[in-house]
Formats: sequence, C-alpha cells, structure tokens
Amino acid sequence: MYHKFNAKEILEMAEQIERNGFQYYTKAANDVQGDDIKKFLLELAEMEVGHEEIFKEMKDQLSDKEKEDVVFDPNEETAMYLQALADSRVFYEKKIDTSSVIEVLKEAIVAEKDSIVFYLGMKDMVPSDKGKERIDHIIREEMKHIQVITNQLKKYSA
Repeated sequence: MYHKFNAKEILEMAEQIERNGFQYYTKAANDVQGDDIKKFLLELAEMEVGHEEIFKEMKDQLSDKEKEDVVFDPNEETAMYLQALADSRVFYEKKIDTSSVIEVLKEAIVAEKDSIVFYLGMKDMVPSDKGKERIDHIIREEMKHIQVITNQLKKYSA
C-alpha cells in the first residue's frame, strides 16, 4: 500500500526520531568510559532535543494547506503507521558496544545516515503542496550531526 503524507505527519515522525536519538546518545553516554566522550555524547543528545524543538516550531508554522489530510483517516491509522516507522527505522534498539569509543561513534553515524535515507524516501511521499520542501530542512539538520560525529571520530581514529 502506498501512502501520501503531509508535512505535519513527517514533522511528527521527525520529532519521534529525535526523541529516539536522545535516548540512544544518553544511554551511550551513561555506559561509555571516559569523561570526554561522555560529554560529547551528552552534547549530541542535547542537539537531538534542539532538533526536536526545531521540528515542533516548523510544525507550528505550517499553513492549513500543509496540515490537510492527504487521505481520509478517521481512525488515525496514518499516525500509528508513522509512529511505527519512526520507532523501527532509526536509533531503534541499537546494540551499543560501549567498550569502544570508535564503535559508538560509527554506530551513531550509521543511525544518522539511516535517518537521512529515511527522510529522502519520505520526501517522495509528500505532495508539493503539502510542504515537501520542509523535508529538506530536516535532512540538512541530520547532515550537520554526521559532520560533528565524523570530526569527533577522526580525533579517536588518529
């Protein structure tokens, strides 16, 4: 079954992915050894909170047209579907090998890349008149995370 989503639904999914990311980075920070990496992971967790706030703000600024339902959905099955996608695709039950800082950072990069791929796929499901261009902003935010994590990984890999 092919779904069409509006920007509001995608932004709600983005918020959930950011909450999942916060949990991932917080757990990794609690389990990993070393004050510097703990601090870095907690900073990433805070970035996830900041991204969630950005997405909430974007959602609040949507026009009525961008919030319109694309399909008739009286039982809110689309919202449940989106929740399941967000929970199962990015940062979902990642097994964290906290014995290796390099592995923690590599897994973080993989999760961030997964989120970008996910949003690129979802972008095709949002009609142009329903806020499709707003998805690009989400993708740019996730790309910033990859840059930050990659720079940190270089420090530990050198």
